[in-house]
Amino acid sequence: MPQWGTFAGVTGVVLLILLVLSRLTAAAFENPADPSGDDAHATAGADGDSSPHDLEGSVLDADGGPPGTETVEPDRGGRPGSRTRPPVESLSSAELLANVALSQGLFAGVLIGVAVYTGIPAEALGIAVSTDYLVTGLTVGVAVGVALYLANELGAASARRFGIDHSEELREMLAPESAGGWLVLFVVVLPIIALFEELLFRAALIGVLSAGFEISPWLLAVGSSIAFGFGHGIQGTAGVLVTGLLGFVLAAVFIYTGSLLVVVVAHYLINALEFVVHEGLDLEWGETGGG
Repeated sequence: MPQWGTFAGVTGVVLLILLVLSRLTAAAFENPADPSGDDAHATAGADGDSSPHDLEGSVLDADGGPPGTETVEPDRGGRPGSRTRPPVESLSSAELLANVALSQGLFAGVLIGVAVYTGIPAEALGIAVSTDYLVTGLTVGVAVGVALYLANELGAASARRFGIDHSEELREMLAPESAGGWLVLFVVVLPIIALFEELLFRAALIGVLSAGFEISPWLLAVGSSIAFGFGHGIQGTAGVLVTGLLGFVLAAVFIYTGSLLVVVVAHYLINALEFVVHEGLDLEWGETGGG
């Protein structure tokens, strides 16, 4: 007999950890360390000499500031200032991609392992083994993915026009710096992200909970979509809103098709097209003078 409660408990823990990590990451960008405080001197010795790390980065940045800082607008008193970049920005795109792949792959592995251990039926997760399942998952997933990508771009462009913040900094940082990096992104990282997020937000939070506890899948769709939006808080207010709406549409697709593969393929395409269009082709929809 399936241990629905055990699986639900582990899913809740994974969701909580994910939301906390998302909030901490967003806070790192919103509230960088104050260089005038203790953190600014953490790498300096008692005699004021620079540490080896300081010596490695002794060349000024292109904007004239010391390494690891960026110039900011003068404050209300007219005083210019600088701020320390979030530590995450010191990582290369390859290191960031590896971090994302390992962390989300680990979470996905935990959910899959617990699903097997607790005897959760595959159909509750939206998984089946058949030719029809595979064909439908790929064809419908591609169609849904392209449509949602266009809707996502429209929503983001509209938000920019209305002055609602929409940060794309993390995606820019994840953009590969080599052909090999792009291959890893498309073949390894993006599939892991799509699988984990759909496994958590659609299969576990909607499919399993509705099957095991007889809760309305539409009620669960609303809750999971809100969590999905807040899980992308680093993208700013517009990112949370647009991603939340996107999550609800994916939830609806999951409920109607009963297929995890459909939403995984759709999710993968949305992310892949964003990277290709914005980071590969350097196009931005909705900007003045843009297409």
